[in-house]
Amino acid sequence: KLGGKRELRASMPGIVVDVQVAVGDQVEEGQTMIVLEAMKMQNPLGAEGSGKVTKLLVEAGETVAAGALLAEIE
Repeated sequence: KLGGKRELRASMPGIVVDVQVAVGDQVEEGQTMIVLEAMKMQNPLGAEGSGKVTKLLVEAGETVAAGALLAEIE
């Protein structure tokens, strides 16, 4: 089991259409955390590992750049 902090970053520029987790939530690897819309397609962004959501830096409706930090899991 890997410990430490993991970051969820935007894989592409887009609009955050849905945030499915809150700070303090326990997430499993692969679980959808944030849905990003880019080029009229919705792209679910999943947790890269299980852990607790410690930071949430975006909310629905925000436009993000590629590589933007969206959330952190520990």
